[in-house]
Amino acid sequence: MIADGEPVKISVCHCRACQRRTGSAFGVAVFFQADQIETSGASSTYVRSGDSGRSIEFRFCPACGSAVFWMPEFRKGLVAVALGCFADPSSLAPTQSVHEESRLEWVSFDFA
Repeated sequence: MIADGEPVKISVCHCRACQRRTGSAFGVAVFFQADQIETSGASSTYVRSGDSGRSIEFRFCPACGSAVFWMPEFRKGLVAVALGCFADPSSLAPTQSVHEESRLEWVSFDFA
């Protein structure tokens, strides 16, 4: 996968579905416009309903099972790429935190 240009936003999600999907306290989505993303190779698909009631289509690696990117129906034209998929994610700081009601109390962020 190649992402060209700056992301639209970088979102930390504390929803229970992201906690289960990542096996962690939260998920991090780096959102790009769909035309900024180029994919190649095989991927498998999993579709589920999000908290909004709309579908989210996840694409994951069929070899290792890692979620690589996803397209939330409620964010038409945007593709979310998993932070861990970037060669150097150190410069990709979150710009927002969502589903705070599910945030584990020991998790905190300082957004500039």
